[in-house]
Amino acid sequence: MKKLIRITTVPISLEKLLENQLLFMKSHYEVTAISSDKPNLERVGQLQEVAVFHVEMTRKITPWQDVKAVWQLYNYFKREKPFIVHTHTPKAGTVGMMAAKLAGVPHRLHTIAGLPLLEARGIKRKLLNAVEKITYTCATRIYPNSYGLKEIIINEQFCKPNKLKVLASGSSNGIDTAYFGPENFSELQNQILKTNLGIQADDFVFIFVGRLVGDKGINELIQAFKKISSGTEGIKLILVGSFESDLDPLEQETIQEITTNNNIISVGFQKDVRPYLAISDCLAFPSYREGFPNVVMQAGAMRLPCIVTNINGCNEIIIEGQNGTIIPVKDADALYRAMKTMVDVVGFRTKLQQNARPMIVSRYEQQVVWEAILAEYKSL
Repeated sequence: MKKLIRITTVPISLEKLLENQLLFMKSHYEVTAISSDKPNLERVGQLQEVAVFHVEMTRKITPWQDVKAVWQLYNYFKREKPFIVHTHTPKAGTVGMMAAKLAGVPHRLHTIAGLPLLEARGIKRKLLNAVEKITYTCATRIYPNSYGLKEIIINEQFCKPNKLKVLASGSSNGIDTAYFGPENFSELQNQILKTNLGIQADDFVFIFVGRLVGDKGINELIQAFKKISSGTEGIKLILVGSFESDLDPLEQETIQEITTNNNIISVGFQKDVRPYLAISDCLAFPSYREGFPNVVMQAGAMRLPCIVTNINGCNEIIIEGQNGTIIPVKDADALYRAMKTMVDVVGFRTKLQQNARPMIVSRYEQQVVWEAILAEYKSL
């Protein structure tokens, strides 16, 4: 059986972004997962029933640590002689593709699920652009996980168009629509969770799922919610996710509002976000940049209309006026208006709710995405 190696910077990406995909590929290849954070990597390896190899990697600019990671990976690849090395996330892509090329791995694949560099400026942007080009040069094939991302890569001239391919309809992993289904939660379960969170039966509930950082549009979300909740009773906002104050801190005013506004319920990181989606009425996701956001697919599968920004991925999953609404990036006023419409215009909201799940099931069912990736592997 040919050897397939999948690499991410941190194990949670293996666990969440590629959930159960490694287990699926195990029937066709000898799979090894590589990431940092050894204890969590080993836990993911046990869950997915695949071998693991630990290499410490960082999400920051750390040249010496990166050189060390390349050297460790190079030696491992020379010893194991994999048929395919497939990387995800920026840092894993750079060190993984460099090491794989140096080691002579025949098929070096990298999936792009977002470009953090798009928000960088000046010297930092030039440096990140250069690193991105190194990754693409070392790879034999590049898979943007959305058509919008493919266009950005072509416009930025990171590589030639013939090296790029979007698999299936986009997404890195698709979505298990049986798992993400509202029928998995009873009225009683939903009522108990609402009561525990201090949500009344007739409250309108917005939800955000993701890291609580500036790039996810949290400052604008809190600004818009402050305005809508101060003028109308019975509106709540659930924040599902953790703060990352070291990488992308929120404005102090935003943190204070989250802390003091009784209508904002911050529940931290949750392994299972479904119960929170099940008690919500609308996803508000004003992110600045994405690849192909899982949470928008998850919310849609749970029959939630979505308010998203006009960025790649989001504007492919959501079609304006059919399963959600699309607003400009970094525009708190537009977000407020969209949220107000979602609360006030019942007929519009009902139409979006009715379309939300069918539009996800028909395009992004997980098995379809897995089969497309497997077919690509088989074609090599």
